[in-house]
Amino acid sequence: MRRREFIALLGGAAAWPHAANAQTPAIGFLSSRSARDSVKVVAAFGKGLGEIGFAEGKNLSIEYRYADGALDRLPEMAAELVKRPISALVAVGGSNSALAAKRASSTIPIVFVIGGDPVRLGLAVSLSRPGGNATGMTIISADLAPKRLGLLRELVPNATALAALTNPNTPEGRGQASDMLTSALALGLKLRLLEASDEKGIEAVFATLSQDKPDALLVASDPIFDVHRDKLVALVSAAAIPAIYQFRDFATAGGLMSYDPDIVDAHRQIGVYVGKILKGARPADLPIQQPTKFQLVINLQTAKALGLAVSPTLLARADEVIE
Repeated sequence: MRRREFIALLGGAAAWPHAANAQTPAIGFLSSRSARDSVKVVAAFGKGLGEIGFAEGKNLSIEYRYADGALDRLPEMAAELVKRPISALVAVGGSNSALAAKRASSTIPIVFVIGGDPVRLGLAVSLSRPGGNATGMTIISADLAPKRLGLLRELVPNATALAALTNPNTPEGRGQASDMLTSALALGLKLRLLEASDEKGIEAVFATLSQDKPDALLVASDPIFDVHRDKLVALVSAAAIPAIYQFRDFATAGGLMSYDPDIVDAHRQIGVYVGKILKGARPADLPIQQPTKFQLVINLQTAKALGLAVSPTLLARADEVIE
């Protein structure tokens, strides 16, 4: 073999790994939730990617990072992910994830699912044209808090003293607290705000409720409550308090009622967006999506255990009744 041919062969061999990396893009996936309670949304995200022609393990690799409800871990996780050769960064589980991703990089495309206002949070210039390196989906959880309060009042019409469990450490939590206090005042209701930002905080709240039990409870939208969903539902059940939750999974786990946008489909939609970005679309040109469909789920078994009679009118409006 001639020397020139040998050198050319070595050069080609050295280039192979880079060619493989170019053909197999990588993305980061940052979540404030846990891997265990994210199975459905991750599967939906994969489905969205598949609609654009991408499949993890075939022509795409994904680096996952879960904070397990510890929001203070998100900035470090985001910083670690952007040091990797990723083509996009997915940030889900609330505004804290998206803000951590945005602070970590102003150039890597970011696709988020949040519950707050992305414009107010500084993630985008507008919903129709985000204008920066971030886009995605807002499930407008803060806006839904008054609606949930009204549904809870309808289910427990004699309730006058209500409580709301919120997380003061998230933008969504603070926004919902303010909106619920305003709505309760308009309805002539007494609303007590209860705050928890971790598992110990949740336990402490229910320790106090045993001495001063409200007529009904609204559990606000928050990734912390998703992470500790089973424990939260069990504590509410043990206290025998009628409650409304943020997502369907709470009702199927034994919660009384939930009202929410389709969070699973929201993750499918951001999978589609990531696929489009990998094919050349710019986040600045992809409008931030909002949900158009909402679902009311009522668990009749739990209602009976609480001695509640659900009105035929409310049952007729339910998208799903668990018997």
